[in-house]
This record gives sequence, C-alpha cells and structure tokens, in this order.
Amino acid sequence: MQNNKTNSSSSWKSMFTLVVIVLGLGVSYIIFKFVMGSPSHFMDNDVTKNPKPGDFLGTIYKGGFLVPVLMTLFLMVITFAIERFLTINASRGTGNGDNFLRNIKNLLAEGKVDAAIAECDLQKGSIGNVVRNGLTKYKQVANDSSMSKDEKLASIQKELEESTSLELPMLEKNLVILSTIASIATLMGLLGTVFGMIRSFAAMATAGAPDSVALSTGISEALINTAFGIGTSAIAIVLYNTFTTSIDGITYRIDEASFSISQSFASSNQNK
Repeated sequence: MQNNKTNSSSSWKSMFTLVVIVLGLGVSYIIFKFVMGSPSHFMDNDVTKNPKPGDFLGTIYKGGFLVPVLMTLFLMVITFAIERFLTINASRGTGNGDNFLRNIKNLLAEGKVDAAIAECDLQKGSIGNVVRNGLTKYKQVANDSSMSKDEKLASIQKELEESTSLELPMLEKNLVILSTIASIATLMGLLGTVFGMIRSFAAMATAGAPDSVALSTGISEALINTAFGIGTSAIAIVLYNTFTTSIDGITYRIDEASFSISQSFASSNQNK
C-alpha cells in the first residue's frame, strides 16, 4: 500500500515537473516572439535592425534564441519556489512549533498521552504527524506484556524514524530542481555570451568597415544572456538556501520531539 502511494507521488512529481517545463517554454517563446520581437520595438519596424533608443524589450530580443530558454528557467524557479513555499508553510502546521514541543513534553511528563495525541491533531503539520505516530505506537506497546522494555523502546524509535523518513521527502521535493537551475542558468548565460562574442568578432572581421548593426547585436546577445543567467542563478540559490534552512528547522524540531518521546517512555517504565 505504501509502495503504491510512493509510486503515485513520484509519478505526479515527474508529471508536474514536465508540465511546468512545457508551459514555461511555451509562455517564454510567445513573450519572446510576439511581445519582445514586435516590429514596433525596432527602427523602421524592422526586427533585423537595432532596437529603438531606450527600448528595453527590443534590446532583450536581440539577446538571441537562448533568451526564451533562460526565461523558461526563470519561470521554473518562480513556479517551484511558490510550490515549495506553500508546502513547507503547510508542513509547519498551526501555532508556534516551540510551544507545541513544550506542550508535548509537559503532557508526557504528566502521563497524558491521549491529550498529547489530541495536541498533535491540532498542530496539523509534519512535526505533529511524526509525533502522533510515535505516541500511537507508545500507547500500543505500553501495556504489551509480551515485549521487553528495550523491545518497546526500539519499536517506538523505529516508528518515529519511519514517520520522519516519510515526511522529509515531501519537504525536500523539487529542491534539487532549484539547485540544478542555479548551475544551469549560469552556464546557459555563459553560452549565450560566447555566441554573442562570436557574432561580434565575425562582424569586426568583415571586409572594410565593420557592420555596426551586427556588432551591436552580438554584444547585446552576450550581455543580455549573461544578465539573465546570473540573475536567475542568484535567485535560485537564495531560494534554495532559504527553503533548506526552513527544512532544517522542521527536522530539528522533529528530532527533538522524537527524543522527548523516547525519554518519556524510558522514564515512565523506569519508575514502574
């Protein structure tokens, strides 16, 4: 049952990523071709000529065929950033995480396991899910006379570890895409720079006076792609680090809660 759920989640993840890529590429091409590439942005309404002075969209269009690719990467960063923000924000649950842990510790110290489980239901986050599963196992093994104390404790710890292993992949999903884009965007920008410089040197190498239009087009292609690539990479890196820090905070609270449950069980059995 769990394998089917995992496979379904993996399939949905792959499908979502593919849809984002296709839609992003389509939207980027439309904007590049029909908005930035509109003749109204260029001298004499001719896209082969220089952009009108101060026309930013026309200047970006001169960046060449790699511009829509870099725009697609930028749209992917924004899309996955929104998706991760919503997911991680939901995984925090309701209320303050530190207060939740404090309440769980106090309830366990008083032996109120049912009340602690009810507190987890109110929390509605990843921490609450893990703690609830651990406390449910706590109740199951507490009065099981067929198991030794060490076996009971091992069973609780195993349940906590399994619950944690199910929650963390959900939190970390799509982060690898952000980290990959952070590297790819820079490389794509550099590739555009190389193509632009090749065009610039080709214009300078023409017989007689260099073709100023071709020269400026090549320089624009080099600079625009560089700016797009570095900008997209910088945003992806900042977002990746932000999300990673948030996940580390959630993971720390989960580990702290798991330790508290184990310690509570060990103490309660020691006093008996």
